[in-house]
Amino acid sequence: MVFHTSDCGPSSTDKIGGMDPGKPSPTLSWKDVSQLLTSKLSSESRSAGSEEDMGLANRIFNTFKTLGMTPWTDIYYVQLQTPDTSNPNTVHFGSDIIKPVGYLAYSKLDRVEGRLVYGNYGRQKDLDFVQGKVDLKGAVLLLRAGKIPFAQQVDNGAKMGAHAVLIYLDTADYKLATDTELYGHVHLGSGDPYTPGFPSFNHTLFAPMESAGLPNIPAQTITASSATTLLKKIGGPEVDTNSDFKGELKSVVYKLGGSQNITVEVNNVLVNKEIHNVFGVIKGFTDPDRYVVLGAQRDAWGRGYTKATVGTSVLIELAKAFQEMVKKGKKPRRSIIFASWSAGEFGSVGATEWLEGYMSSLDRSVFTYINLDGVVMVNNSLISMRKVLAPLADYLIYNMGKILRTMSMEDPAYPFLAFAGIPSMCFHFIQSNSESYPYYGTGLDNMDHLNYRTSQRTSNVTATAAQFAGLMTLRLVHDHLLGLDVSRYYGPITKAVVQVYKRSGQLKDVSPNWLNRARGSYRRAADAIAGAIANTDLTDEESCRILNDRIMKVEHSLLSPYVSVVEAPFRHLLLGRGPHTLAAIAEAQDLEKLRLHLALATWNLQGCANAMAANVWDIDDDI
Repeated sequence: MVFHTSDCGPSSTDKIGGMDPGKPSPTLSWKDVSQLLTSKLSSESRSAGSEEDMGLANRIFNTFKTLGMTPWTDIYYVQLQTPDTSNPNTVHFGSDIIKPVGYLAYSKLDRVEGRLVYGNYGRQKDLDFVQGKVDLKGAVLLLRAGKIPFAQQVDNGAKMGAHAVLIYLDTADYKLATDTELYGHVHLGSGDPYTPGFPSFNHTLFAPMESAGLPNIPAQTITASSATTLLKKIGGPEVDTNSDFKGELKSVVYKLGGSQNITVEVNNVLVNKEIHNVFGVIKGFTDPDRYVVLGAQRDAWGRGYTKATVGTSVLIELAKAFQEMVKKGKKPRRSIIFASWSAGEFGSVGATEWLEGYMSSLDRSVFTYINLDGVVMVNNSLISMRKVLAPLADYLIYNMGKILRTMSMEDPAYPFLAFAGIPSMCFHFIQSNSESYPYYGTGLDNMDHLNYRTSQRTSNVTATAAQFAGLMTLRLVHDHLLGLDVSRYYGPITKAVVQVYKRSGQLKDVSPNWLNRARGSYRRAADAIAGAIANTDLTDEESCRILNDRIMKVEHSLLSPYVSVVEAPFRHLLLGRGPHTLAAIAEAQDLEKLRLHLALATWNLQGCANAMAANVWDIDDDI
């Protein structure tokens, strides 16, 4: 769902619920943010379910309570994979023995041997290229981190017949010390992979199950120094010097390998951990059953300063600012929930368990999720900032050559969108030529490195990010009409349908004409909503609530009702993962399955268009 900034609310002279849209919202001072960022919050290592994690959860709970909220805690018992200190993971290559400290959670536990093959980033196009030179069946793939998630790298390798995957940080992509250890997870999904589709409450005593996204081959990280050792002896054909396969490890001639055997042994152990999600709420005074959720993960590999500390600080300061606003008589129309998640580093475990536990009500009540993880990664000196007068408050508009990208599985907000059908967003202050923060997943994600990246202005930039998030939230909980533009999906839908047409043109007896008609139905439904908005008195609360209900049905209706959340949890027709998506249909090879999924996708899209209609007699049945 795309947010639009059209003036779709009460006029600047209208006071709704005691809130004056013409007056600025409470500001977040650099001093308050600075004190929080330099407190004990920034100096602790907080692995999920640890004493430090629980201690911080309690502090956040008490902070919400001090602010006058009635906070609550959800408790889950989840399976997390950690290294076995008595039996470490090991890599054997000739006389070289590597014992990494870093690891990849949810790897398959096994000892395997195979020919060492270098596969660049492990993208499908990389592996297809390598397969033309070196047989990947039975190989152990050595891959550079980056471009795609670890889980996708491992899944791609497994599909090509690889026996194991090793992942390292190449100095071409990460300007870090070559002995930097790397951490992550390889679950091609989110949440506890041993309770797929349902929450890990203590009373969910069901038969043991495993997520379809768990890998079936071992995976392990190694340092760049260890990768150098392997690449110097790998042998095989040399990569083209002009190819993007060539990294920047010193004294290394990048070759594809395929001749030297290597052994990988992963001995991680599953541990049952109690984790806590902590919530506070400011209840709306007109529509308390509709709410925005602001969330940030609390745990981290190591200190996780950028990944977790900054977001948690912003979450707490926003809670203080909005509560101060309420005390001054500026009451929000809708509710605001502040959520502190645990086990985010293991694949948004805490957040996904919450979604699984309350799915039946959340998708109809949460109209936006705003994620605060990693909101500050660089100095905002590159950002030209100007203020414009908006009906609600002073808005900050960033003239920075905005980068809008499709949400990926790595984004903490992805489960909210692709699993639960909730309009969601992440935002970051990041360099335009950078894809991610280089210290994520390492012990180097600390205060000193972020201060260096922000030119010692971390507190200032964090306060700006907090104000940006706060103003978005303020607009969403105040305006009569939700600022969600359903027409923006028409472009991606059209592109996806074009790709399906290209694929079907290569086959007999397969026609996407009905899918194209469903696309037309969606366009007409979106136009009907736009027409209704244009012809509605937007100061009329009941009329706006009816329109909001129609708008809110879009994301949820794009979740395929025809697939199991166990097999394909990310059910979103456009942005999900699995054979039900339009992207997968455009690449399908099995003709019978293609026919089936095409039919189901067609009615999925038509069903979304039908749900957008005001009444059953308004449904567009031109299909």
